Amino acid sequence: MLRSASRLLLGRYIYVPSPHTEEVLSEVFLQTLLEWNIDRKLSIMTVDNCSTNDAVINIILDKLQRSTLVMHGSMLHMRCVAHVLNLIVQDGLNVIRSCIEKVRESVGFWTGSTKRRQRFIDMDRQLHVECTKELALDCKTHWNSIYLMLSTAIEY
Repeated sequence: MLRSASRLLLGRYIYVPSPHTEEVLSEVFLQTLLEWNIDRKLSIMTVDNCSTNDAVINIILDKLQRSTLVMHGSMLHMRCVAHVLNLIVQDGLNVIRSCIEKVRESVGFWTGSTKRRQRFIDMDRQLHVECTKELALDCKTHWNSIYLMLSTAIEY
């Protein structure tokens, strides 16, 4: 939700002092809501799935007048759909984790040096493989890069 130089509402940034505990985060957020005079206009806060964020929302709800919030604040806490989707996909990928690791090792080997890359390209031409995509190593925490790595590797 809020990080070091956190993005908050309408692309504005606010400074959040360390440590980034639920108390500090909720205090900075609440001060900002009051300063910008939007504490009575707040309808939804979208945050990722983190226990600290849950606590921050609860602290803010306790300090705001619920009667001024949409549905008395019952719908205030909305989880970030991108974060939830990432958690679901990562959970599903755990089923084939060992296969992903083997493909990752292979892609890492062939992309690990210029000489190996060239050898891979030479073999590709020799075997008349019709794939024109370049092998790319994934980022383990981004499921979409895992997908791209796998979809290219499967063509080879």
